[in-house]
Amino acid sequence: MITEKTIGIVGGGQLGRMLAAAAQKLGFKTIVLDPTPHSPAGQVADEQLLGSFKDPDAIHELAKKCDVVTFEIESADAGALLALEKEGKPVYPSSKTLSIIKDKYSQKIFLRERGIPVADFLDVTNKEDALTTAREFGYPYLLKAKFDAYDGRGNALIREEVNIDPAFEKLSKSPLYAERFVPFIKELAVIVARSTTGEIKTYPVVETVHKNNICHIVSAPAVVSEDIQQRARDVAYKAIDALEGIGVFAVELFLLESGEVVLNEIAPRVHNSGHYSIEGSKTSQFENHIRAITGMPLGDTGMAHPVAVMVNILGEREGAAEPQGHEVYENSDDVFVHFYGKVETRPERKMGHITVLGHDHASTQAKAEDVRKQISI
Repeated sequence: MITEKTIGIVGGGQLGRMLAAAAQKLGFKTIVLDPTPHSPAGQVADEQLLGSFKDPDAIHELAKKCDVVTFEIESADAGALLALEKEGKPVYPSSKTLSIIKDKYSQKIFLRERGIPVADFLDVTNKEDALTTAREFGYPYLLKAKFDAYDGRGNALIREEVNIDPAFEKLSKSPLYAERFVPFIKELAVIVARSTTGEIKTYPVVETVHKNNICHIVSAPAVVSEDIQQRARDVAYKAIDALEGIGVFAVELFLLESGEVVLNEIAPRVHNSGHYSIEGSKTSQFENHIRAITGMPLGDTGMAHPVAVMVNILGEREGAAEPQGHEVYENSDDVFVHFYGKVETRPERKMGHITVLGHDHASTQAKAEDVRKQISI
């Protein structure tokens, strides 16, 4: 168990912000590393170091001031984290796990080799490879960036040959791979927490709804049969069991009409699909991540209310952020509005989220969507 009191967080976005708040609740000091002055996490943490989370020197400077290091973004430099581990600094989850997961193609190879169900995939280096993929998979299929892809920004749906050249142009900053299109009926997710003591707990299976490849709504727990829930938990547990590292992991899944559950991606960190847990669970994913990396007993991952629905607040324009419409909910006992402290808004940027608690999914989701319509930023 970490008896000292300082946790370093590589990355200063909204995930770091909520981690810092959870750490302070448990009595830990936090220092974040991020290149943006007054970053979302920097506004909450005890200290912010200005520097890139890809800069080994900046990461080492952070480590000097901390007792344990974690990260909230896969873009963190895995080599620098490995160097810290060799020097004896605790790094969680682990540099090895980050290296596997940040390369999405390597992640798929790793999972397939361990018998975990994933969509078929192929390496793609040029247009001829893309055409070969079309003959193998048929249309549509997906071209995906191997690195630094998030919120749909690293994906391109190839419906026909004319989509290939624009996709290569869109995704030109990263090497690519292709993935067979999965005709899912629902997208599911499972948050898993693993402690330094070996304790493992899973959160309820949730359903996620995406638009333009960006998460818009999370409904907890998912409205699926107990059999499907167990299949989802089994796939998630098998995937995390294959990986090293301590902390919270998110496992995104596809549910097929046949009832089969296929793994989409793993995030080695707290995740958008678990934001509802701040109010909707007995222990939030953020608190359990801090508990896990410091060796504290994990908290109860059960629902604190029958239903929780989270809706993301996405930017709709370019310019300075000006949150409005949320004041009426400040003293609510079933509506919770979170803003992330981002100074600039832009279309589809994650600016905050809303969580609504209720007793049934239909009315709770309807209320959450109505609240979202009343808020602008």
